[in-house]
Amino acid sequence: MQPEKHDINKRDKNKIYFLILIIVALVGTNIFLFLRNDNRRSSHLTIINEKEKLRLELAKIEIELDKVTVLNVKLSEQLISEQQKARVKIAELKLELQKARLNEKQLAAAKSQISGLRTFVKEYNKRVEKRQREIEYLREEMDSLQASAAEAKKRAAELENRNRELNSRIRTSAALKASEVRAVAFRQRDNGRKSEVTRASTANIFRIEFTVIPNPFAEGRKHRVYLRVFDPAGNLIADDNNMFEANGQQMQYSLAELIDYQNDGGAHVIDWKNPGNFVKGTYTLILYSGNASMGKTQITLR
Repeated sequence: MQPEKHDINKRDKNKIYFLILIIVALVGTNIFLFLRNDNRRSSHLTIINEKEKLRLELAKIEIELDKVTVLNVKLSEQLISEQQKARVKIAELKLELQKARLNEKQLAAAKSQISGLRTFVKEYNKRVEKRQREIEYLREEMDSLQASAAEAKKRAAELENRNRELNSRIRTSAALKASEVRAVAFRQRDNGRKSEVTRASTANIFRIEFTVIPNPFAEGRKHRVYLRVFDPAGNLIADDNNMFEANGQQMQYSLAELIDYQNDGGAHVIDWKNPGNFVKGTYTLILYSGNASMGKTQITLR
């Protein structure tokens, strides 16, 4: 009886040991599975975090590129092309990071590309800023040149006006002025003889006698003198084709004659023959030289 009871107790102990072993194995397995899953979860969370960091980095890089647009810098074709390539690369990396499954190798590759992109954008922005400084410098130089050109043009215009005024003053100073201007009516016969008259019916020539006031600014040479004759009604007696300039405007003249001026106060005589008939009344005679009036006189015919 005793041996049988002993065998039963031994079998029970063996079962207990076996159950303990099974429980230990199950517990160990669960612990292993838990740790493995925990590692996987940890790795998955790490990848998610890294993806978010990389997305944020891409956003920062994109903002840096957008600064170029805000600066409104006129880029060279090379800079434009490089920016377009960078934006294409950013778009590709964004799509890559949107993938649900991304292993560590792919993540490392994305990191490397983003790092290179960050370096490129940093250098790119430096080049853009340098170009901006160059453009601003050139713009300032252009503004300075334009201002200098405008100032030079203004000075040239002022000098031209001053020269014009000076020339006008010189011409005015050099203009001949007549004194003791007197007109006498004559009748010239067919044989050339002339006799002084006072009646309109017999007169056919006006003789203008005058002296020229000495002027040190006037050249001693032959000067052209223009005569304008107005009848008693105020009408100019002149050919339509006889034109000259005086006082800044075109005028008609009745007669043009050369006089020899030697700055000695000499007397001069000009004869003007009326192409028509004289009438009773007062005639006005005006002399011009050097684009200005020399003097005038009047004569009355009966």
